[in-house]
Amino acid sequence: MDEVELAAERLATAARDKVTCAPVRDLVGEDEAYAVQSHNIGVRVAGGARVVGRKIGLTSPAVRRQLGVDQPDFGVLLDDMAFEDGAVLPTHRLLQPRVEAEVAFVLSADLTTGPFDEQAVGRAVAYAQASLEIVDSRVANWDITFTDTVADNASAGLFVLGAEKTELADVVTRDVSMTLSLNGEERSTGTGADCMGDPLTALAWLATTAVELGDPLKAGDVVLSGALGPVVPVREGDAVEATITGLGTVRAVFGTEAS
Repeated sequence: MDEVELAAERLATAARDKVTCAPVRDLVGEDEAYAVQSHNIGVRVAGGARVVGRKIGLTSPAVRRQLGVDQPDFGVLLDDMAFEDGAVLPTHRLLQPRVEAEVAFVLSADLTTGPFDEQAVGRAVAYAQASLEIVDSRVANWDITFTDTVADNASAGLFVLGAEKTELADVVTRDVSMTLSLNGEERSTGTGADCMGDPLTALAWLATTAVELGDPLKAGDVVLSGALGPVVPVREGDAVEATITGLGTVRAVFGTEAS
């Protein structure tokens, strides 16, 4: 078993056994991190999971400061991570969850030929939605570098899409404002400009990176474009609500073992 496989097994075991693990940066570097991610996604897909899109991580300066990293990354969204607005989430599947609010895009066309800018990717967007991403690190105490989070599928956990679907003609994504509340108390705020200047800029970055890696974005993909403000730790029983101007409100409850 080579280092990529060893790193993948360490993270997969943590996810399966619900016990956090040591970082994997002792086994692989930045150049191998996406190979680790791809290995574990391949195992999940072989087991019956279906790829439904991507998530962009580390787009907000506030989040990068919190986690001590300095560049974006991306992970893969699977069908068993997706939940509808107002859902009771399976907290027992998570290890050390945090929540953030994001602009989600659903694509109407493939993004296979660049160059990509905000206008080019915008033409491929069917609609945007308010969303919650529940990030969750398999690495103990969130002791992560860029290598660790990329290998760990960009610390992906679950996601929730709002009920409202808004065409880009009806919203300027860089100008949206976000407020996230936990149990009725405001805990995180931000704007579209806090996500790489514009969530569409983040989407253009992802489209370019995906083509470079030989796995371009396709029509029907969901893309979580990145946090608009600081992430908020959550636990069983918490109720989360986020409102993004122009896109509406999205809600979820972190279920208890009894729920």
